[in-house]
Amino acid sequence: MPNASHKDVEGLEDFVPLGKITKAHSIRGEIKVFPFSGSPETMLHYSELLLVSDDCVTPTTYRIERARVQKNAVLLQLKGCSDRNAAEKLVGSQVYVHKNALPEPNPDEFYLRDLEGKLLKTIEGRAVGRITGFLANSAQDLLCVQGEQEDEEYLIPLIPEFLHAVDEDEVTVSLPPGLLEINS
Repeated sequence: MPNASHKDVEGLEDFVPLGKITKAHSIRGEIKVFPFSGSPETMLHYSELLLVSDDCVTPTTYRIERARVQKNAVLLQLKGCSDRNAAEKLVGSQVYVHKNALPEPNPDEFYLRDLEGKLLKTIEGRAVGRITGFLANSAQDLLCVQGEQEDEEYLIPLIPEFLHAVDEDEVTVSLPPGLLEINS
């Protein structure tokens, strides 16, 4: 997930996090990107990316010269990144794309970013809290939910079995008994 301090980077509100650069790949300056979505193929459709380093000094836009999937990651050759030393300087950077570059989701699909700010409630009608973000891991995405009380925070697995409905203002979930109690 994006570094918390990245929220303070000016102009970043129009960009969507795609992944993180995990390592330099070759002597020609390729970089390896781990996608947050779990679908590396989605990154093959973009021509331009914004990279934000961990120190958030200067977001930099790069054009993609080549892209290919390798297992669960994407190898990218960026214009201006022509050797391993240049690629190593980018390791740890977060990768973003402008929100206008994203394809429109199908009617039954959504982007995780579109869930932020919505009320999460159970099918029984219990308001759990507001969705504040998400975490990506190898098993599934997790919704970060700020509970009604200041010290309540929940991590809810975003899996089809739990997701009941996504509406304009709220997300309804069907959770197994006890999940909220062990999660808080």
